[in-house]
Amino acid sequence: MNFKEMLLQAKAGRESSVMDLLEMYKPLLVKNAIINGRFDEDLYQELCIILLKCIVQFRM
Repeated sequence: MNFKEMLLQAKAGRESSVMDLLEMYKPLLVKNAIINGRFDEDLYQELCIILLKCIVQFRM
């Protein structure tokens, strides 16, 4: 499945596609959740929530 198909399915509410997108972006989310050399779990969760909102709002 290509990215566009995965995104469309995630927008439609298919849980497995949403999880696939979260896994795909996990390294970037983890990287941005490191502050002063320490992993911030709360920031990571907030970044995941923002990604989920972006999936829903993304226009194709």
